[in-house]
Amino acid sequence: MSAKKRLFLIDAYALIFRGYYAFIKNPRINSKGQDTSAIMGFMNSLFDVIKRENPDHLAVCFDKDGSAERKEIFEDYKANRDETPQVIRDSVPIIKDIIKSMHIPVVEISGMEADDIIGTLAKQAEKEDYEVNMVTPDKDFAQLVSDSIFMYRPARMGNGIEKWGLEEVKERFGVDRPEQVIDYLGMMGDAADNIPGLPGVGDKTAKKFIKEFGSMEALLENTDQLKGKMKEKVEAHKEQGMMSKKLATIITDCDVKFDAESYEVSPPDVEKVVDIFKELEFRRLTEQFIRMYNQPKEGETPEKTDENKIAGAGQFSLFGNDTDKKNVDVDELQGYKSLENTSHFYQYIADDFALELFLNKLLKQKSVCFDTETTSLNSLEAELVGIAFSWEKHKGYYVSIPENRKEAETILEKLKAFFENENIEKVGQNLKYDIKVLANYNIEVKGQLFDTMLAHYIINPDMRHNMDILSETYLNYSPQPITDLIGKKGKNQKTMRDIDIEDQTEYAVEDADITFQLKNYFEKELEDAHNKPLYFDLEIPLIRVLASMEINGIHLDKNALEQLSERLEKDIKKLEESIYKEADETFNIGSPKQLGEILFGKLKIAKKPKKTKSGQYSTAEDVLSFHAEEHQIVREVLEWRQLSKLKSTYVDALPKQINKKTNRVHTEFMQTVAATGRLSSNNPNLQNIPIRTERGREVRKAFVPRDENHTLLAADYSQIELRIIASLSEEETMIEAFNNGEDIHASTAAKVFDVPIDEVTREQRSNAKTVNFGIIYGVSAFGLSNQTDLSRKESKELIDTYYETYPKLRSYIDQQIAFAREHGYVKTVMGRRRYLKDINARNAMVRGGAERNAVNAPVQGSAADIIKVAMISIFDEMNKREMKSQMLLQVHDELIFDAHNDEVDELKTLIKDKMESAFKLNVPLDVEIGTGNNWLEAH
Repeated sequence: MSAKKRLFLIDAYALIFRGYYAFIKNPRINSKGQDTSAIMGFMNSLFDVIKRENPDHLAVCFDKDGSAERKEIFEDYKANRDETPQVIRDSVPIIKDIIKSMHIPVVEISGMEADDIIGTLAKQAEKEDYEVNMVTPDKDFAQLVSDSIFMYRPARMGNGIEKWGLEEVKERFGVDRPEQVIDYLGMMGDAADNIPGLPGVGDKTAKKFIKEFGSMEALLENTDQLKGKMKEKVEAHKEQGMMSKKLATIITDCDVKFDAESYEVSPPDVEKVVDIFKELEFRRLTEQFIRMYNQPKEGETPEKTDENKIAGAGQFSLFGNDTDKKNVDVDELQGYKSLENTSHFYQYIADDFALELFLNKLLKQKSVCFDTETTSLNSLEAELVGIAFSWEKHKGYYVSIPENRKEAETILEKLKAFFENENIEKVGQNLKYDIKVLANYNIEVKGQLFDTMLAHYIINPDMRHNMDILSETYLNYSPQPITDLIGKKGKNQKTMRDIDIEDQTEYAVEDADITFQLKNYFEKELEDAHNKPLYFDLEIPLIRVLASMEINGIHLDKNALEQLSERLEKDIKKLEESIYKEADETFNIGSPKQLGEILFGKLKIAKKPKKTKSGQYSTAEDVLSFHAEEHQIVREVLEWRQLSKLKSTYVDALPKQINKKTNRVHTEFMQTVAATGRLSSNNPNLQNIPIRTERGREVRKAFVPRDENHTLLAADYSQIELRIIASLSEEETMIEAFNNGEDIHASTAAKVFDVPIDEVTREQRSNAKTVNFGIIYGVSAFGLSNQTDLSRKESKELIDTYYETYPKLRSYIDQQIAFAREHGYVKTVMGRRRYLKDINARNAMVRGGAERNAVNAPVQGSAADIIKVAMISIFDEMNKREMKSQMLLQVHDELIFDAHNDEVDELKTLIKDKMESAFKLNVPLDVEIGTGNNWLEAH
């Protein structure tokens, strides 16, 4: 008996939305500024199904114009849904083009939802003896499950594929038959679709009713068996219950016909799909797509095992159709050049004589790209394996560095003449890493620098900046992946030392060659964007400053952290006991689902609890903060979260990141992450250590000077963002307050509350401070009332009075938004651009976010630029004076130093002078400096 044929029906929008939100924190933006997250997310899911399941028949179903029938029954059906993000609207036509090019049917009917189309097709195919898999995360589809129809829930966030058959549905919903899922959904309603359900009926009660009565109708006929409030509610909402059941019912007789022939999986138009992917800059997906159709059919042996060849349609593993199509070259299809199809001359410098000839040539160059090959990504532990050099397209050289330290130093001593030559420009991708590795061998990289990763960050801050992507995007060239040489991550991964010298040469010199070509391309781009001064005067000099800071590291008092960890453990336990007592049961406080059930289901701390898209109670920070004042348990949960995060993220994690060789913590400052220009800190992240809480401040106590001859010194810009916005907006009242050295928050309070400055209360100053900082981030009356003791009405009045007091500020905000609308970007005081692709979006929420960025990006970005200028200036002066003190950290508007005890006063004067003169605003820059035996004391 032959196995059933398998039909897979894809719920398009469910997977598109899921794909889009999977990338929400790190959107995929290509070189054209196009957000491709939704397309990439959907294609990943589609390819996963095809590769994993090898379906016989396949179709993708779309909603079109919403459900006319359900809208007729209930006007507010899905009325609470946010408007579809513009990115998704723009992505859907492209997704449809790809699907059609893959020769997969796109099924949509005006006035019908995808649920109904899938339901109808599933029931028709079942009658024709197909196994049907409905590919969707949407639980509503469980009502359609049968012996032959399954729910296929795609993998997500580390959870594997789930396939729900009859047993899974019965267990998940507490039903005897899948059609009772409709009763379950009707009873409890659905927040996502705005189906009201029966008041007071949640998951547990719905399951209980189904066990007792079997259906909605039976429940409503037997309300005499209910008691108290529940009886009253159900009887009063009988019509609503029946309507909810109808809304939750998937239609299975809509106007669509399952056509086995047209739904059969058939060969795609490979070239067309690859063209679309190339336009979108989908490199990995192109490779995946080609490899999917690059396997021989069962029982066949391919003549070639060359991975770079794609079998013709006749060999496609997914299809049996023979065509005359010959094998196609992957690179031809992608249009990418590569080592295999590009003429190049990469030479290995094999002996001393060759090295002398090479050095002679090298030292005559004006600009050279170099790339180090090492044993580790950790620059402090990395050993040099070799160095590649290139100064001409498709040409380059490779010098191998022996493992023996003495032999290595002999070769490097000769190469020093190049690295320490002030007249030769050094080009690289992420030069900071190479500078740090060479510092391990006492080599200083001198002369002008050009970093392609940094250049691209200045040109297109929202895109990713790794070399493979840059090469394919700008040079149409696909570099050899490192995994081809050393294998994938894991215990069997090799290091570059294990690789043949010929392969090392090809790989390493290719990187240097590509980087040199990118340099030539980006030079012109920087010119066109008028960003050369920002790049060459700010970001490039900063590389050496950050490399030095990262090499220095900072000393950590391990014992202080261990003691703090013990104290936190006791505090956390104490809070847990109190929370369990309030809840009258133990549960997992860290589980949003369990916490939501306790707070909103059991304790009912809110009349209308907010729910997430999946229908769970929301326990997000802002939601709980809203209820904290009235409920002790909520205050304790928030404190429990805070302490638990502090303990795991910092107190217990920091000691593990102390370097064994230096006994210090060496964070890495990332120059190319934040679109605003701010530096970010990684491994460990020292920028987010909480400072507002007592326990958070205690973490800072553990950062101490290197020895008894040093003191920690902290220098902090005072209210720099407010000074910048006062200067940019040319708001005289604010400028005057700063120029007179007044307390800006007291000055603001005096004006908006109309009282003399010496009569301003602490509360008034606090409210004025919240507005002062909130204005930069577009604070609303709702937001202000959440952050203060003011009501929504009082907050609105305060904001209105604020703008009346500072009219030029209001005008500046409007001008910034208008400029962004017209040009698509805003600028900092040093010309750094922040591109705002959503500034003209139709969706008001999305557009509002871009408008807030139009105001705060120039302010935040200018603050970032100014502190960078100060860092370079201080670093250069300290070197000039050959000081023993060292710059260690930059955290937002603050710089931390190991100040040698003999130099404290001199260093204070130097720092104050350089920081306050870093940029000329209409108001003075003010710097506060402190010293101490730890970071907290110094701050």
